[in-house]
Order: sequence, then structure tokens, then C-alpha cells
Amino acid sequence: MRVVGENVETAIMHLKDALKIAEERELDLVEISPSANPPVCKVIDYQKFLYEQKRKQKEIKAKSAKIVVKEIRLGPQTDDHDFNFKLNHAKRFLSEGSKVKVDVFFRGRTIVYKEQGEAILLKFAEALLEFGKPESMPKLEGKRMIMMISPVKASAKKAAPKPETEE
Repeated sequence: MRVVGENVETAIMHLKDALKIAEERELDLVEISPSANPPVCKVIDYQKFLYEQKRKQKEIKAKSAKIVVKEIRLGPQTDDHDFNFKLNHAKRFLSEGSKVKVDVFFRGRTIVYKEQGEAILLKFAEALLEFGKPESMPKLEGKRMIMMISPVKASAKKAAPKPETEE
């Protein structure tokens, strides 16, 4: 087997010799690449190795993006003022990078106004086009019609062209 490590001369040796070197240095012999020819083993402190691996995994997990979903509820007969108020909230959520779940809740017999609910959701999505794009068309699930809107990335937003000035 090939033995590598800090303060260890890289060499090909027998298992007994490699274990003896690891024991002299009060370290562990860890098989790194068993499929290589010859197999590669490293002389390291195994506990320290495990600790480093866990720390790297935590860093990767911390750097991964967490998706936050904010929910906005409308009714089938939502008035203009309420609509604009909730629209401003949705704009703020999308600009912060959160997804927005917009739903129209049908209470009692208001379920007969499905077309109004769909129209409100489509109007809501159209008003938010510069901040986010709808992931799917409105879907009726039980007594609520749901639509998800995901934020538009900052690089995807079209920058207004700068007017050229002549001097």
C-alpha cells in the first residue's frame, strides 16, 4: 500500500510497516483510496479528520440558500384598496427574495365565484411581473385557489437603458 501524510515520506510498504509508523507518531492509519493500485493510506489523527469533515459539511449547509415562502390571502371579492395593500406586501416579499404563495379563499357559497378568484390571481400575477414570475397557473384545491410566485433574480431584471448625452 502507498502511505502518505504529514511528516511521513510517501512510499509503498506493507501494512505492518505502515501501522508501525502510525503507532510511532501516535496517529491513525486511514485508508483514503481503496480502489487505487496500490491502495492509498494516510497517517493522520482520525478524530481531527472527522471534526474537519463535520465542519466542512456545516459550512456547506450554512451557505446553501434557504427558500422562504410568504403567504397572502385574498377573497373572491377583494376590493381595490385591499388588493393594492396586499400587492405592496407581495412586492416587498419578492424584492427580499422570498417566494409568495397567493391564495383566494372561498367561504361558504362564495365557491360559485371561481372565475372571479382566478381573475384576481391573474391580475395579481400581472401586477407583479417585474418583481416575480408565476410558477404555475391558479389551481383550485378544496376551498382555495392557489398560485405560487417566485422572485426574479436581480441579474434577470432588465436595467433601463441610460440615455446618451451629447456634449
